[in-house]
Amino acid sequence: MPPDTVTPGQRDPESWSTLRRFLPYLWPKDNAGLRARIVVAMLFVLAAKGVTLALPLLYKRVVDTMALEGDPLLWVAVGFVLAYTAGRFAATMFDQVRNIAFERVGQVATRHLAEDVFSRLHRLSLRFHLSRRTGEVTKTVERGTKSIDSMLYFLLFNIAPTIIELIAVGAIFWTLFGWELVAATAVTVVLYIWVTRVITEWRTALRARMNELDGTALSRAVDSLLNYETVKYFGAESREEERYAKAAGAYAEAAIRSENSLGLLNIVQALITNLLLGAAMAFVVWKWSQGALTVGDLVAIQTYLIQLFRPLDMLGWVYRTIRQGLVDMAAMFRLIDTRVEVEDRPGAPALAVRRPSVTFENVVFGYESERTILHGLSFEVEAGQNVAIVGPSGAGKSTIARLLFRFYDPQSGRILIDGQDIREVTQASVRAAIGIVPQDSVLFNETIGYNIAYGRPRSAGEATHDQIIEAARGAAILPFIEGLPQGFETEVGERGLKLSGGEKQRVAIARTLLKNPPIVVLDEATSALDSRTEQDILGTLRRISRDRTTLSIAHRLSTIADADRILVLEEGRLAESGTHIDLLRARGLYAEMWARQQADGEGLDEAAE
Repeated sequence: MPPDTVTPGQRDPESWSTLRRFLPYLWPKDNAGLRARIVVAMLFVLAAKGVTLALPLLYKRVVDTMALEGDPLLWVAVGFVLAYTAGRFAATMFDQVRNIAFERVGQVATRHLAEDVFSRLHRLSLRFHLSRRTGEVTKTVERGTKSIDSMLYFLLFNIAPTIIELIAVGAIFWTLFGWELVAATAVTVVLYIWVTRVITEWRTALRARMNELDGTALSRAVDSLLNYETVKYFGAESREEERYAKAAGAYAEAAIRSENSLGLLNIVQALITNLLLGAAMAFVVWKWSQGALTVGDLVAIQTYLIQLFRPLDMLGWVYRTIRQGLVDMAAMFRLIDTRVEVEDRPGAPALAVRRPSVTFENVVFGYESERTILHGLSFEVEAGQNVAIVGPSGAGKSTIARLLFRFYDPQSGRILIDGQDIREVTQASVRAAIGIVPQDSVLFNETIGYNIAYGRPRSAGEATHDQIIEAARGAAILPFIEGLPQGFETEVGERGLKLSGGEKQRVAIARTLLKNPPIVVLDEATSALDSRTEQDILGTLRRISRDRTTLSIAHRLSTIADADRILVLEEGRLAESGTHIDLLRARGLYAEMWARQQADGEGLDEAAE
C-alpha cells in the first residue's frame, strides 16, 4: 500500500463513519435534477411495496372464493385473479421505472468519486508516487468506486423498503392472525439479523485479507510486466512466475475461506427462515382446525412470509456487501486522506516571469529528516544564461530539478524565479514556466503526435497540426516521423518502448519546444545515449537553449564544457564555480573528474580498436 501518511483523525476502516463519507455523492447539493430523481425513485419504491403487500390479500380472496359454491362466485374469483395479475405486473413495472430513474444518480455519483480520487492522486507529492505500487493503487480505486454504486442502490432500495415491509407485515399479522405470529416473526427476524451480523463481521476480516493478497498478486504482475526487459536480461522468467504463483496461491486460499464462510452463513439463514415458515403454517393449520382461519389464510401467510424472506435474504447479502464495500471504500478514502505534502498557500498569485532568472538561497533539503541532501546550497542563474550542474553521484544534482519544479519544499532557504519565492506562487504557474528534457523520457502509450502535443499548455488551447510539425522539425525528428507508415499517428507503446532512446529524447525535446518555456532544465538528457546520437541531440539542445535560461544537469562533462558557468557540487554543497577553462586551471574536483572521464574515454577507444 502507499505510505500511511494521512491527516489526523483518520477514519477506522471498520467504522460506519466511512459510510457518511459518500453521502454527499448520494445527495449532491449542486444538482437539483439528481435529487429529484432520487425522490421519484423513492416514490416508486413505496408504490411497488404497497402493491406487493396487497397481493397476498388478493390471493387469499381468490382461494376463499373458490372454496365457496355457486356460479356467480366464478366471476368474483376471476376478478380477484385479474387484480392479482395486474398487481404483480404493476410491482415489476414500478421497480423497473425506479431503476431507470435512479441509474443516472448512481453513475454520476460513481464518476464524481472517481474524479475526486484521480484528482487527489495527482495532487499528492512525488514522495508518495515514488513509494506507491501502481497495481495496488489502481485496484483500490477500482474497488472503492464500484462500491459506491452498489451501496447507494442497497441503502435506498433494499434496507429502507425492507424496514417498511417488516412494519407493514407485523401490522397485517396482528390484525389477521393475532399477536402470537407477530411475536414469532419478530424473534425470528431479530435472530436472523444478529446471526447475519456476527458471521458477516467474521467474513469481513477474511474479505479484507483476500483484498490485500489480491492487490499483492496484481502489483507483482504489473511490476514484472513493466520490467519485462529486465526479466529477459537475467533469464528470470521462472523466478517471476514463482513469485506470482506464490501471491496468487495465497489469494486463492483466502478466497476459498471467504466463499466457504458464505456457504455457512447461507445454511444458518435458511435454517432460521424455514423454521419460522414451518411454525407459522402449522399455527394456521391448527387455527383452521378450530374454524378460526380459512384455507386462504394459509395461502396468505405463506405468501407473506416468502415475500418477507426474499428481502431478508437480500438483507443478509446487502449487509455483507455494505460491510465489504466499507472495507473497499475505506482503503480508497485513505488515498483521499493522504496528506498533500506540497500545497499552494491560500490566495497565492501566479508566477510572473519577465527575466527568467533562477536563484537558490541557502537551501537545505533532505528526502528523510535524518539524511540531508543539500546543505545550505546557494547559486544564481541569470536570465538567458546556460549554467551546468555537475558532481559525483549522490551530490544532489537531480534533487535541484525536483525542488525547482516544487515537487518538494526545502526544509529551509528559498528558491526564487525572477525574484519570486516559488512557495508564494501557484505550483501550476511555476511548472508552466519550466520545460524539462529528462534522462529517461517516459512517453504515454499514445501516438507520437499526442505525446508532442502534450507539451501545449491547456490555457493556450489545443496544439494545431502545424505547431506539432514545427516542434518536431525543431527537435530534428520530423524526417523520422514522416518516414513512418502512420506518421504522427504512430503508436509509441507503453512508456514509449517502441522508440529508441534517441527518438524518445527527440520527442521529449519537441514536447518542450511546443511548451515554449522561458526556463529549460536538461536533466542528464543524453547520458543514456550512444556517442553519435548524443552529439546529434546536443546540437538540438543547444538550439532550443538559445534565448532561454538553461540549467543543464550532467554526468558527462564533455556535454557541458561550453556552458556559461559550471557549478560543481560535492555532498550537497557548492564546491566550485566557473567556466570550463577556469575550473581546469583551478585543478580541483572538476579537473579531477574531467581527467578521469578523459582517461576512461581513451581506454574505451583503445578497446574498440
